[in-house]
Amino acid sequence: QVQLVESGGGLVQPGGSLRLSCAASGSIFSIWIMGWYRQAPGKQRELVATITSRGSTNMADSAKGRFTISRDNAKNTLYLQMNSLQPEDTAVYYCNARHPTQGAARYYWGQGTQVTVSS
Repeated sequence: QVQLVESGGGLVQPGGSLRLSCAASGSIFSIWIMGWYRQAPGKQRELVATITSRGSTNMADSAKGRFTISRDNAKNTLYLQMNSLQPEDTAVYYCNARHPTQGAARYYWGQGTQVTVSS
């Protein structure tokens, strides 16, 4: 069983930055596709970014130019650097791990970390 634990959320002013972390248990981290998703109040959960084991990334249009996803396979840790945060970025951010070939059946979610952007 893979366990994912997010951290780094909090309250920031518009234009501020946050760095989210996701610590993953187990030794399978290095080959799994990792990602960040978010869910704002009253809205569906949406993709923010994903990153493969080799570092290829996919980014939502809303995050391009502001967010950076990265991973440290040696530390089993996923990161999301968020800059130029705006109120519309307010959401619970979830870490996701997906098996590269059996992702439909093998995937895991973290508990989420709250990000609030407000003046």
